[in-house]
Amino acid sequence: MNYNETYARSMEDPEGFWAEAAQDIDWHKPWDKVLDDTNVPFYRWFVGGELNTCHNALDRHVEGGRGEQAALIHDSPVTGTQTTYSYRQLRDRVARFAGVLRDQGVGKGDRVIVYMPMIPEAAIAMLACARIGAIHSVVFGGFAAKELATRIDDAKPKVIVSASCGIEGARVIAYKPLLDEAIDFSIHKPDHTVIFQRPQAEAAMQAGRDLDWAGAEAAAEPADCVPVQATDPLYILYTSGTTGIPKGVVRDNGGHAVAMKWTMKNIYNVQPGDVYWAASDVGWVVGHSYIVYAPLLHGATTVMFEGKPVGTPDAGAFWRVISEHGVKVMFTAPTAFRAIKREDPGAEHLKRYDMSKFVALFLAGERCDPDTLDWAQSKLGVPVVDHWWQTETGWGIAANCLGIEALPIKPGSPTVAVPGYDVRILDENGAEEAPGEIGRIMIKLPMPPGCLPTLWQNDQRYVDS
Repeated sequence: MNYNETYARSMEDPEGFWAEAAQDIDWHKPWDKVLDDTNVPFYRWFVGGELNTCHNALDRHVEGGRGEQAALIHDSPVTGTQTTYSYRQLRDRVARFAGVLRDQGVGKGDRVIVYMPMIPEAAIAMLACARIGAIHSVVFGGFAAKELATRIDDAKPKVIVSASCGIEGARVIAYKPLLDEAIDFSIHKPDHTVIFQRPQAEAAMQAGRDLDWAGAEAAAEPADCVPVQATDPLYILYTSGTTGIPKGVVRDNGGHAVAMKWTMKNIYNVQPGDVYWAASDVGWVVGHSYIVYAPLLHGATTVMFEGKPVGTPDAGAFWRVISEHGVKVMFTAPTAFRAIKREDPGAEHLKRYDMSKFVALFLAGERCDPDTLDWAQSKLGVPVVDHWWQTETGWGIAANCLGIEALPIKPGSPTVAVPGYDVRILDENGAEEAPGEIGRIMIKLPMPPGCLPTLWQNDQRYVDS
């Protein structure tokens, strides 16, 4: 099917389209209704269905014969280490850490804040929450104490998972003092924190409240996957609200799993077993969608990078990672490529690396200026796709969907609407603009699965904004 046919089908028969995509996910119990539109604008996908996101990301691949395949490669030039987890190894660590959380009384619907650097334990904590039906809220590691406190008060976590430090280039940033300060500021107090001690900085522990990750994990019994409703929240991700009150974007389990899995093949043209790298941070939506969930749901290998595009150690860092790990598709922000181009305009570093497995670069997070796109495309010799989406949608609104049909690349444009999104250009009176006219970009409801069903405990704000 070409792009036009696929898009038309997603518009004419969204329920049939997404029911078919949902066959790629393991369901504990099938849904009663694909789309429930009885309470507009609170659309719900796969109502009545039950599943577990962690089972779909890990256990099903182990059971299906991918147990020894690499699931997660952690590449950390700032510590000089690389670690690879197979699907089996990752499942086992996640199950055990899910046991740690369960031992602290965390269960279905409870919140856990994850305040972590770019280490495998960040993904392990997220997947462990999903495994037992808890709701994770990842806050960017090193975020200011006052900002973290507002998120603690909004999410009311039972447990906060953190690490002793993060590393930014050559700087070691101690997280524990920031976390302690945030808990002092916040009205809501977590029952416990679980702290992963890194050798670069030892965190001072508070008796009775703070648990050492390594000790707790060693003592825990593995926890099994707990089925949840498709409409139950998987996570809350705070995006800075214009009012100063953080806006907690909610992502559900069912629609999210279906959409994430669908995008890997259809937008990115990645197959199970391929190596995929999103150079972002787990604190941002890109990290949730494309470092942790989508690649693992699809049975791909995901790369988690603790470093920078330049300075760790040079402007060839990205090429080294692509070359060493056989990355097929990469996704990052245009800013990263502007930094590389500024440091190494002739792409001299590129000549040192074997890029033969690399087939496409995706950019998002801000508009990509045509100069940067042209530079990347000419130096890499692969399609460079600028695509557009945001925290609220969780996946691409407009893109060149390489897995459906590769369309011509027009620098400055994110190409076309992704199947599922009814994108219209309207004038200020709400009438559709003619082609070539400038107008307001609008998405007609309902949005496809995997977007935001509401804001955390604030339906009214969801309606208003």
